Amino acid sequence: MTAGAEIAAAIDDMYAAFLAGDRARFDAHLDAEVTTWETHLPGPLRTRAELDEYRDSRDTAGRRPVLAEMVARAKRIDVWGDTGVARYELYCRGEDEASVTRVTDVLRRTGAGWRIVHHHAELVRP
Repeated sequence: MTAGAEIAAAIDDMYAAFLAGDRARFDAHLDAEVTTWETHLPGPLRTRAELDEYRDSRDTAGRRPVLAEMVARAKRIDVWGDTGVARYELYCRGEDEASVTRVTDVLRRTGAGWRIVHHHAELVRP
């Protein structure tokens, strides 16, 4: 399997884990120092610990999104040695609504596979 195919499979597995409610499997795709910049976040989160703190407060408030579908489409992936960049559109569908988000992930190859070190997502269509 090519490095680009490995990254594509990792991204697909990460979103499948989200839909399954498997946070440990989802987090296995993230580096401990991942930076996360998303339209809906309160600001840039600079580590996994900051992301965990945000998610814990969201989940205890009962605001975790419930989705029927979450699919990365139109993936473009480039790889240079142990660094990769994935750009794609994330399509999400809930009971009554759907959205499209543009995503760029920067990944680093580790001994355990590809890990996201930077995630940037911008909502384009609610």
